[in-house]
Amino acid sequence: MIRIVSTTFVVVALAVFKPFGLDTLHGLEYLHLLVIWLLGLLVCMLTDVIVKYLVKKPRAYDKEINYIIRRNLWFQIINTPLIALAICLYRHFIMNDQTGSNQLSWTNFLETLVIIAFCSFAIGLYWRFKFRNRSLTAELEETRLLNEQLNKMREAASDKEQEDVPKKEASVTLTGTTNEAITLHLSDLLHVEAVGNYVKVFYLEEDEVHNDTLRATLKHLEDELSDEPMIVRCHRAFLVNLKQVEKAVSRAGTMHLVIKHSGESIPVSRSNMTQVKEAVKNL
Repeated sequence: MIRIVSTTFVVVALAVFKPFGLDTLHGLEYLHLLVIWLLGLLVCMLTDVIVKYLVKKPRAYDKEINYIIRRNLWFQIINTPLIALAICLYRHFIMNDQTGSNQLSWTNFLETLVIIAFCSFAIGLYWRFKFRNRSLTAELEETRLLNEQLNKMREAASDKEQEDVPKKEASVTLTGTTNEAITLHLSDLLHVEAVGNYVKVFYLEEDEVHNDTLRATLKHLEDELSDEPMIVRCHRAFLVNLKQVEKAVSRAGTMHLVIKHSGESIPVSRSNMTQVKEAVKNL
């Protein structure tokens, strides 16, 4: 649908301004415009294949907005000269006998390229605005729903604490690839951040935020904490303790989790969104 709308926009612009001698065809211009519309769709399909397999950017509207914008930019960069070339060839082989000055030449190619580039720029602005608005709306809705789940989780935890007999806090020992280790109460763990070949563990100690560094991968610590449902990976570089999350916020089209006590803002990647929501729901 996107390609149909975009190609139609270009053809309508050509119908209004009638370049390439279309204004001298007395009715036949609409037949030529229909053929150009079909050519445009075929070139768009070819460009989609090139972007998917050569540029390695498949179409995926469920990804974050920056990926969609980058992918569409690649599409425009490749698609614009290809459509200009296709129209120039059509002008040379089909229209040249009916209207003069349509033979294949650098001048005609550049003329066509400028026209298509202008239309492509206008279309790109339209779709960028549309996709950004759609993405921001979805992000705000996801943030609202996640905050509702976080509030329910806190209420359930509070009710459970009042009903249950107090238990000794569980401790956990985090180890690295060396002899270093960090032992702390699980409830005091705030989040873990990957920094190169190390991880930084942020935790509470006497109501103050501290952090220690271990030589380890985030995957190693994720495996060590795999039995703890409140510890979840929210980003390729972060593990977070969901019981230490104060709220979720949307910033620049990306969801972030704000950590209690430290106020740190931890990003949630699109690929980890479902995992985070399921973990909050199940706590």
